[in-house]
Amino acid sequence: MAGLIRQFLKPNLVYRSSSIYTQTHRLFSAEGNAPPQTFNKEVIQKLVNLNKVVVFMKGNPEAPRCGFSNAVVQILRMHGVQYDAHDVLQSDELREKIKEFSDWPTIPQVFINGEFVGGCDIMLQMHQSGDLIEELKKVGIESELLKEAGNTDPKKDQK
Repeated sequence: MAGLIRQFLKPNLVYRSSSIYTQTHRLFSAEGNAPPQTFNKEVIQKLVNLNKVVVFMKGNPEAPRCGFSNAVVQILRMHGVQYDAHDVLQSDELREKIKEFSDWPTIPQVFINGEFVGGCDIMLQMHQSGDLIEELKKVGIESELLKEAGNTDPKKDQK
């Protein structure tokens, strides 16, 4: 029973599709070994580079534990983005070290192609302006919004 409970409490879920969710329990180390005892710059860099889009958030995508994390999840879901999610509430050290790593004081934090993009407010602005579609396209991710609209230039319609 304890093993079953631990399985459900593992901190990181990988979401690979907007319509079909597959859960892969990923530990904090890039190699899949036991979680490291400390989160140094190299460990955080490995986490950030594990996928094209990586989110450090409060809670997980199925159960965000703050409104800002939930907003980021909803934005990424609308675009059909596959991403790695790391729950910073599972580790005080991770929560502090990710803030130092990005030099950004708040959670959630979104990284695209290994580079820090921003938090909820920046993601919302990028989504509303169409810039998020362009950033995703740069890393080879086609937004579901484009597929649904049959449109390849999101800014063209705004003018």
